[in-house]
Amino acid sequence: MKKIQILGTGCPKCKKLAENAEQAAKEMGIEYQLEKVTQINDIMKMGVMITPALAVDGQVKLSGKVASPEDIKKLLL
Repeated sequence: MKKIQILGTGCPKCKKLAENAEQAAKEMGIEYQLEKVTQINDIMKMGVMITPALAVDGQVKLSGKVASPEDIKKLLL
């Protein structure tokens, strides 16, 4: 099971990234757990300075932009 984390304070961009990540995982048919990391200290501990960010299995794959579901699929492989 993939652990997908959305790092951000809950802004519209963060919500859109979460939607796109869920859509990508569902289209790929993978089992996943989606977690939203909203505390600034927790986000900074992961080395992210610009939100929204996407982490897969604890590794930050993307930060500072909202990726499309197609782009996120590549990050989930």
